[in-house]
Amino acid sequence: MKLRQLSVFVENRTGRVAEVTRILAEHSINIRVISLADSHDCGIIRLVVNDVDRAIEILRAHQFTVHDTEVIAVEIPDAPGGMAHVMDVLFQEKINVSYLYGFVERSGEKAILIFRFEKADDALRALQTHNLRVLNGNDLYRL
Repeated sequence: MKLRQLSVFVENRTGRVAEVTRILAEHSINIRVISLADSHDCGIIRLVVNDVDRAIEILRAHQFTVHDTEVIAVEIPDAPGGMAHVMDVLFQEKINVSYLYGFVERSGEKAILIFRFEKADDALRALQTHNLRVLNGNDLYRL
């Protein structure tokens, strides 16, 4: 199951992340996962939200550049080796990871990794073949 993630491009200056999150809040868009990557001049805010299409429309109306990207969420044990196991599976299956970020809901229980793959369908097949739990949007949103 693939998820839709927003990538919002912002200038690397004070207040831009606050502006994006405030605009979404004002329109009752709930952010479930957020990641920020930066370079010298710009940043990329990656978001998983409850209403992707509406969020895109709203952010574009506020002059933000927004891309809709497919990602895959994988649940792993929050324990040493949990991530290593997933990465070993991907290595064995020759699946390249473009980027990933993660979070823990409750320490010591489960962690969630959000992956962007060059070949998402191949990655999804490999993960499921190895009995790894891939989350859909509803699963992720209910956590």
